[in-house]
This record gives sequence, C-alpha cells and structure tokens, in this order.
Amino acid sequence: MHSPLKTYKIRTTMLLTTIIALSLPSNGALAENSKTLQDRLPNEVVNNKDQFLTFTIENDLFGSGTDQNYTNGARLTYFDVASTPPDTAYFITNYLPLISINETSSTTYSIGQNLYTPENITTKTPDPSDRPYAAFLYGSASFTTLKDNHIDQLEMTLGVIGPAALGKEVQKFVHNTIDADNPAGWDHQLKNEPGVILSWERVWPGAYSKEFSDLTFSADPFTGFSAGNIYTYGSAGMTLSITPTKHKWQSPPPRVRPAMPGNGYFLVPENQHSWSLFTSVETRAIARNIFLDGNTFTESPSVNKKHIVNDINAGVSYTYGRTQLSYTVTWRSKEFDNQKDPSIFGAISIGRRF
Repeated sequence: MHSPLKTYKIRTTMLLTTIIALSLPSNGALAENSKTLQDRLPNEVVNNKDQFLTFTIENDLFGSGTDQNYTNGARLTYFDVASTPPDTAYFITNYLPLISINETSSTTYSIGQNLYTPENITTKTPDPSDRPYAAFLYGSASFTTLKDNHIDQLEMTLGVIGPAALGKEVQKFVHNTIDADNPAGWDHQLKNEPGVILSWERVWPGAYSKEFSDLTFSADPFTGFSAGNIYTYGSAGMTLSITPTKHKWQSPPPRVRPAMPGNGYFLVPENQHSWSLFTSVETRAIARNIFLDGNTFTESPSVNKKHIVNDINAGVSYTYGRTQLSYTVTWRSKEFDNQKDPSIFGAISIGRRF
C-alpha cells in the first residue's frame, strides 16, 4: 500500500504527464499547427479593434453552498484589443525576454477584491489551526502579445491586504443583506500590508484541434508563474473546449488569480447566438501564499500550506451578439494541512463587447 503522501505525488505526476501528452498534436493536426498563430487566425480576428468589459464574481455559495476558505472574489476587467502597451511595458521586456511587444500587443486593466475566511465564521476567536481571515484589494495592468504559435501575457498587480482591503465591511454588508450568519472573527484578520504580484502566462491556442461537422474541439496547454509577497508559484495546465467552428476563436472568461487563464475575448456577429463548453486542469507548485503564510514583515495568524495544489474547472458560455454570460465551477485541492475538504466554488461572468 502507498502512503497518502506517496499516492498524492503519484496522482500529481500522472496529472502532469497527461497534460504534456495532450499538448502534443496528432499527425492530423500537424499541418495546421505548423502555421503561426497569426496565419491561422481569420482576418476578422486579426483586424479586430474591439474592447471587452467583463465583470466576474466568484463565490463558494455558487459551488459547494458553503462559506469558507476562498469565500468570495470580484473582478472587473477592461480588455482593449487595439491599444498600445504603456512605456513601462517596453522597459520590462528589455529585462524579461519571455515576452515581446509587436503589432498584436493589447492591454488589460482590472480591479478586484478577494475574501478568505475559516470554516467557522460565527466565533469571535478563530481556530488557530484553520486559515486566517484575509482580504485583498487590488488593481492590475497587463499586456498580451501573439507570437509564433502562442499568446503571452504579462501582468503587474498592486494592492493591499488587511483592514484597508475592506473585507470585514463587504462581507458583513452582504451577510446582513441576505440574512446569513454574521462573520464574527474579522478582528483577527491579517494586518495591513502592500501587495505586489508579477505574473506571466503563455497559452498555445489550438495546439491540438479537430473539427467534427460544425463543431471544433481544441486543446490549449498553458504555463506560467507569479512572483511577489502575495503569491509566488509556477503552474502548468490544459484547457479543453468545444465550440461552433464558425465561432471557435473564443477565450474563457477572465478569472481571479490563481484560476485558469482567460481574457473574455469573443467575436460573434450581431443578432447571432453562440456557445462554448470548456474544462481545464492545472497544477501549481507554491512557494508563497500570504493568505496561508501570514504577513511578510510582522507576526500574524498562519497555517502550514501545501506546496502542490490542483484545480479542475468546468464551465459554459452563452453569447448573443455583443453580450456573453458564463458560469464556471472550480474544484481546488486542499491548500493547508488541517483543511477538512477540498474547496468548490463557482464563478459567474458577464461580458460586453464594444
């Protein structure tokens, strides 16, 4: 019999092996995938100059129906396909050769807030073996570039954790509005601390794709890293999707980090309907998670985090012309030693193309 730790490592290895295997195109897809991404994209996508505004709310009530762990996240994202990256982006690319700027580069701006709570929110003194109360209020700026057969995104996030992130006020207001249990332990949350995250992601859209009648199946491997006092981790995963072939160039909706990548791009003509089914798996090797490790420069509540965390996502998008509605459910493996169960939470996104 394998020990639980050995079994967990075996499962993680099998997951990564599956991701790598799926990312290899079959002979039937080699000719198409030998082209650059820009050559494969239709003219209406290459020449698109639209902007996208997407609001995403993530909550465990949309998944497991609980109110614990990662309990809520809200993110508003503005994606401008035609805009030129700021001067700071050119400066960064001089020192980070993983990404370049060219005529396809576009920019994205986001604001958001995340809330984290222990399992029992009704006690004034939280269980020290459970995750601490924490909130993160932030703004992000990123630029995205198409090159060869992949898409790169580089994102800088600046924010604050602690009482200044207004987690106590937001959760109490929501719970009073819906007549839910009063969260009593916010006085023990992590202390105020500025937060910085530098994130890079690379996605290979359609690394494997196959058309079945009017439908297209696509497998898009991705990898990346985040570094900073909030998160430091490396990740790898795969997104699988089925879409109508005439609308196959769609991206999953933008999500709150560290969830699967997506920018909310879609291009559906006026008064036409479309849809997308998608699922993904991702493994993260985590060196730092402030929401579990506690404050960087001062004493605070903390727990022993797990260094390997896996996500499994499944979702559906419905699009009518310039509006898209999406729902995604995420299963996240245990993140710290005394966590009783994996986390299950859902995300609802509403996107509008301008």
